[in-house]
Amino acid sequence: MQKRQLIVLVALCIGFVTVSYGQGRNYRIQNGFGIYGGITQYDILTDNFTTKKGNGWQAGASATVDIPHKWYNVSYTIQLSENHVGISSRPLPISLNEEFVDYKIFTAQVALLMHVKLIQSFLTIDVGPMIQYNGDMEMDDKKYENYIINSYDNLLAKDLKDITNFNVDGAIGVSAGYAFFRLKAQYIYGFTNMLNKLNDSNLDLTGNDKKIKGNQSMFAFTAMITF
Repeated sequence: MQKRQLIVLVALCIGFVTVSYGQGRNYRIQNGFGIYGGITQYDILTDNFTTKKGNGWQAGASATVDIPHKWYNVSYTIQLSENHVGISSRPLPISLNEEFVDYKIFTAQVALLMHVKLIQSFLTIDVGPMIQYNGDMEMDDKKYENYIINSYDNLLAKDLKDITNFNVDGAIGVSAGYAFFRLKAQYIYGFTNMLNKLNDSNLDLTGNDKKIKGNQSMFAFTAMITF
């Protein structure tokens, strides 16, 4: 149901059509549509765990309003990504060996972005808010599920699952291109504590009783084709 609501919202955004009139003269405002895909580098910024960045993929669609008489354009985007992050753990309570357990996190993001024109529409700075739905953390390999998370005495790798599913992000990036092709680099920071739900899961936090807090950090590098 949550994913269906996101799809409906994006469909409304993509169907957006604009007509605008300036003072004493008409301006032609063009609407465009693009699809894009690329790679991501993902991390969770937290003092509770030792993490390792992981790579993933991203695909999305964008509906753009090109405003020729303004210093900016506007776009509505939806993007889906599968991301990976490692969390430091050990196989036994007294083990000195450190291994990173890999987790997978699926995200769906809806954004309203402003594109500040540096060289007309050929080079822009892109900035704006995002609403994100993400799934729970899934272990890539179940054989590590009984590993103990470092900094804790009894917290198991399989316990790190139920995280906050709706979050608010901010995005900033740069895009460059000509005609129907663009390259994009984007950084996405999570303003909300995506690990907050773990505090309500009755986990055994012996050894580190600090409140669990973590913010998403994602880099995305994509190529877009516009129509």
